[in-house]
Parts: sequence; structure tokens; C-alpha cells
Amino acid sequence: MVGIRTVQVLAVTAGSICGLSGATYSLLSDQAKRAKAIIGLPEGDPHNADGVYLPNGRGPLPADHPRAAGALTFAVLGDSAAAGLGAESADALPGVLIARGLAEEANRPVRLTTYAISGSTTADLAAQTGRALNGTPPDVVLVIIGGNDVTARMRVGTSAEMLATEVARLRAAGCAVVVGTCPDLGAIRPIPQPLRSIAKKWSRALAKAQRVAVQRAGGNAVALADLLGEFHVRTDLFSSDQFHPNDVGYEMAASVLLAPLCSAANVWEGTMVTS
Repeated sequence: MVGIRTVQVLAVTAGSICGLSGATYSLLSDQAKRAKAIIGLPEGDPHNADGVYLPNGRGPLPADHPRAAGALTFAVLGDSAAAGLGAESADALPGVLIARGLAEEANRPVRLTTYAISGSTTADLAAQTGRALNGTPPDVVLVIIGGNDVTARMRVGTSAEMLATEVARLRAAGCAVVVGTCPDLGAIRPIPQPLRSIAKKWSRALAKAQRVAVQRAGGNAVALADLLGEFHVRTDLFSSDQFHPNDVGYEMAASVLLAPLCSAANVWEGTMVTS
């Protein structure tokens, strides 16, 4: 998702693009400071548990393990939400949860490689894509990106077009691509109103633009904001920093993303929910 600096940037940008009065701008700035005082800093980097996962749930195994032969290759690109920041254990990482699910559904090994980096914006996807395509392209790719684009004050249209470029690049290399669009920042409770409403509007506008761009580029878009509405009412889905999901939150997100990934990878002919 996003870092605490996003709260400050929301207030600054809201004032610059919405023509707010001095009093309203001051209110938003004060709210940003209050939210920053409440929201905790993430403790360290995300866990990493890349490797091969078997249909029986065993893993991660090294790529040269005898039972890794014929593995479906699965890459994860994006920001801290893709990397799993906030997960208390490696087993709760979204990539790991999905890799195990794919292995079970496909009844074959799945090799997980995570290229996602906390703090990334859509502008950073090109480098991640380059690393993912350095060698044999992965069979299926998951991308979760967008929250930090607010911090960078990136225009919605620019962000969406950059995403489309990388999706098209992956598709041209033969990868199946599923994109989890920008989460709804209105679910971040420490951001008070009306600043939270601005965050909600902004992130949903980006998610909508991402969906159109991804589909145009040949990928599959999953509207996380629409499908994970429980984050608005369940504070128990967040980690201690109150920004990123915890183990339960990531499990919920993984359950939403697994079916589209199975369909994209031709694991089974399920009905894909994209919006």
C-alpha cells in the first residue's frame, strides 16, 4: 500500500488541485499531521520465501530440487502490498499463498519469484519487468501497484499509461498477466475526514484508469477496492502500522486474486471476476 508520507502529500496536492481556501487547506494539513502521529512505521523489510511450492503445500524448495521439474513459473511485481509488507510470517505473504494455491489447483510445482519492492510507484515497474524478463519469461505475473503513485503526485492518466506499457511488454513476452488495481485508500482509518474522502476519490479514479489500461494492453484487471470492501469495516485486517494488511488481510486478498490467476494461467476454466 502506501507510506505515511502519502498522508501529507494528499493534503498538499488537494490544496493545489482543488483550489481550497486557506482555512480548509490548514485543516487538511493538520489532519495529515494527526494521522502521521497515529500511523506506525513498518518494522523492517517484507519477508521473502521465494522458491518452489508443491501441490501438497510443501515449500519453498530450491529451483534445482528434483521435484521442481516442470514447475509453473510465477512472478510478483509491484509495491509493498505485492511484496507482503505487514505479514507476520513468510507463510502469509500474498505470493506464497497464491503460489501454494496455484500448485494445488494445477497439480504441479510452482516456482515463485518476487520482484516487488516496497515504496515502488508505477514508474519503477519498468525495472522490475526487465528483471522478470531477464532469461526465460515467467508463465504468469501478478502486479499490484498504485498506492505510492499518490506520494509521487503522478497524474492518473500518466500512471495508467505506464502500467499499460509494462503489461503489454509482459504480454509480448508470452506472460499471462493479472493486475490488482490500486487499493481504496479510504479504508485507512487513521486518515481523518475530509482527507480520507479525498484519498478514496483519488485512489478509485486511479483504479478505474488502471483497469481500462490493463485490459487494453491484454492483461486481466482485478478491482481490489471493490472486492475487498471488508477492509473498510474490519480494523483487524491491518498490521500494527495501520496501513498494510496483516496475515488475515493478505489471506483475504490472495483468495480474491487466485481465481483470476488460475484462469489467466489456464490452470482451470473458472469464471474470472475482474470488477
